[in-house]
Amino acid sequence: MLNNYIVPIIVIVILLYGFIKKNDIYDDFIEGCVDGLKIIVDIIPAVLAMIFAVNIFVGSGLLSIIGGKLKDIIPMMFLRPISGNASLAMLANIYKVHGVDSYLGFLGSVLQGATDTTIYVLALYFGSIKIKKTRYALWVGLFADICGMLTAFIVAAKFF
Repeated sequence: MLNNYIVPIIVIVILLYGFIKKNDIYDDFIEGCVDGLKIIVDIIPAVLAMIFAVNIFVGSGLLSIIGGKLKDIIPMMFLRPISGNASLAMLANIYKVHGVDSYLGFLGSVLQGATDTTIYVLALYFGSIKIKKTRYALWVGLFADICGMLTAFIVAAKFF
């Protein structure tokens, strides 16, 4: 019930704060919109590049070559650092095929929670503020993802 009033309350507080500080709220709002559009224009190429890369990776058939007992988890592991939505869609498919209470469902859930979209984050956020030299950020992020993946397998083996 209270959640219906949170946004209007925030808007009223912002308006009152601007009125008390004697700021031109409308001009500040327009300036913020212009800054937001500039950021969107800077981010769009990085987002499009990531979408393009994920589509090429999925469409190449490389994922279908990977087989074995964990054939549904391996593609999710490869896509997780690139795209959170793609890995989440794969997890939903694992739930549909194997069930949420299965070993693969549990392992996929732990993998989803223990890793991050490292390459996506680097491309989007570093690209939006024009950082060209990421230094060790990529390698540290991927190392953290690998540690998360190994931990997910250990946790799934221990608790399932």
